[in-house]
Amino acid sequence: MSKSIFYHAGCPVCISAEHDIVSLIGAENVEIVHLGDNPGSIEKAEKSGVKSVPALVTPQGNVLHINFGASMEDLK
Repeated sequence: MSKSIFYHAGCPVCISAEHDIVSLIGAENVEIVHLGDNPGSIEKAEKSGVKSVPALVTPQGNVLHINFGASMEDLK
């Protein structure tokens, strides 16, 4: 099984969601991408359909937007 990818920007909303996601699906099943630390990943996230963070992209390509921390435009 492929890993899910959890994109976030490091804000309190994102960090809280990260802890919940890891708790729910396990650290071994998710790749964590901090877009503030890895701005080169913004384009990949957008191509995957991420419109805001925090967001989880499933192995099937579904994007689950979780709460609202920041829009992708805010990260650019």
